[in-house]
Amino acid sequence: MSYIKPAELVDRMVDAGAHKMQLSARDTLIRAFMGAALLTMGAAFAVTVSAQTGQPLLGAVLFPVGFVILYLFGYDLLTGVFTLGPLAVMARRPGATLPAMLRNWGLVFLGNFGGAFLVAVLMAVYFTYGFSADPSPVGHAIGEIGHARTIGYADHGAAGMLTLFIRGVLCNWLVSTGVVLALASESTTGKILGMWLPIMLFFYMGFEHSVVNMFLFPSGLLLGADFTLWDYLIWNEIPTVLGNLIGGLLLVGLPLYITHGHPRMRAVRTTALRRRGIVDTSVAPRTAAAADEREREHEPVAVL
Repeated sequence: MSYIKPAELVDRMVDAGAHKMQLSARDTLIRAFMGAALLTMGAAFAVTVSAQTGQPLLGAVLFPVGFVILYLFGYDLLTGVFTLGPLAVMARRPGATLPAMLRNWGLVFLGNFGGAFLVAVLMAVYFTYGFSADPSPVGHAIGEIGHARTIGYADHGAAGMLTLFIRGVLCNWLVSTGVVLALASESTTGKILGMWLPIMLFFYMGFEHSVVNMFLFPSGLLLGADFTLWDYLIWNEIPTVLGNLIGGLLLVGLPLYITHGHPRMRAVRTTALRRRGIVDTSVAPRTAAAADEREREHEPVAVL
């Protein structure tokens, strides 16, 4: 498996963040809608496996399938654009401005919610025979998740809110790590492996992913779970979104950009290596073949 060194990896992250801000509203919404739909189908699959086998670890091992598929299709998730967009703004790429970034975030949020809600409605119909029967055991399990991860936090007050926020931070630390690791390989196998490991970990640990929750909690409400829409927004979705933003940007994007992508850091590193008679291959230009290939694709390889 080919390996992309950190300096070029950061270039790819910046390219992806800038590219997303140049997409039309239509393309952004469609990519976000489909990305969330595929991700949440994977979540429904993982909960089904866990409920039917009684083995949560098996569900977590299989959950990344939806994430991998949406990535390979070039779709978008809010957790990914939280990490990539700010890097393009800091790098001052053409068209990468604060308003453009906020527009991209807003459109991706709307598209993600639409895709996740569609899957929530379809799965609620599936779990209840068109709302003509009580929820199946899997539907009941989804309802219990919604109750435990809203009212369960609220019962602990401020400590519960802090725990919820930290779980959101930890989630996107891992999810964005998966996105970046996928960019560290040129092969499909390497990309899949890079994504699979951290995504499996976040799901098994019960961390809070804003897009997955756009499916789990509306599903729970449709299935008659004992919490309200207000409980979902205040005691899960809003703090989770904020935690995901902090985790992806501060713990994944910025450390890589500051140490490998910032022009000043590159200049310092290159000068130090030249004094020692060493060529800094981590910032060597791409080959002509690679450049031609990227030009033919017309967009960067990072899409989440």
